[in-house]
Amino acid sequence: MNRSRIPSARGAPAVPRALLLVLVLLIAACPRAAMAFRPFDSTDAAVAAPREFEIEVGPLGYLAEDGSQSLVAPEIRLNWGFAPRSEIVLEGRNFVPRDRAPGEPRDRIEETGLSLKSILRPGQLQGGSGPSVATEVGLLLPTLHGEPGAGASAAAIVSRRVRAATLHLNAVAELTRSHRPGLIGGAILEGPYAWRVRPAAEIEIQGERDGPTQRSALAGAIWAAREGLAFDLAYRIAREGERTTREVRAGLTWGFPLKRR
Repeated sequence: MNRSRIPSARGAPAVPRALLLVLVLLIAACPRAAMAFRPFDSTDAAVAAPREFEIEVGPLGYLAEDGSQSLVAPEIRLNWGFAPRSEIVLEGRNFVPRDRAPGEPRDRIEETGLSLKSILRPGQLQGGSGPSVATEVGLLLPTLHGEPGAGASAAAIVSRRVRAATLHLNAVAELTRSHRPGLIGGAILEGPYAWRVRPAAEIEIQGERDGPTQRSALAGAIWAAREGLAFDLAYRIAREGERTTREVRAGLTWGFPLKRR
């Protein structure tokens, strides 16, 4: 789960651009896929199936913050279903400043994290009844040319689906990379799951001890192109003190079995 604050740490694991081309070619060649979750900061109470691998890719995004502009190229989240009801998640974002100062690095790899997500109560997202409940515990990994240090987070996630909409609620406690305690609350609302293109929105509030509070809102849409392959487009705005961040996100979610059954 992406748990860093956009104004101070925006990140992604370093992935060579040649790998992105390989991923695109694999997507075109693979006939089967599983489903993950983009383009939100919060998450849902669902995991990759056992022996399945899910890739969430934002090949190119755009972020503007108080006069500075960056490309997000790429954003990557890798989900491995290593056991029933459990997955391991590795994530991060690569920022390329468009107006970097002399001597400033060309890339900043931030919002890096490694986490374990588990289903506590299978529910409507798993084909059953009632709410789905999950937890996600993880490490905020060191960044490259970004916020120094490491931290940790623990989240409780509840998802509820009815015919007209799906709601995901997140509550997160964290120890930030600066070793201050923080709290995050998020909510995602999706349109009818049966729709091929469904609208979605997210609100989130986060703060840490002795620091300003950040409030953000996101609006976008998810297109389920076929089983297990989805594309997304969203616009996000965040406010922290006098600082405003605006971001455009676009990407896809694709999954595949590690072994043919």
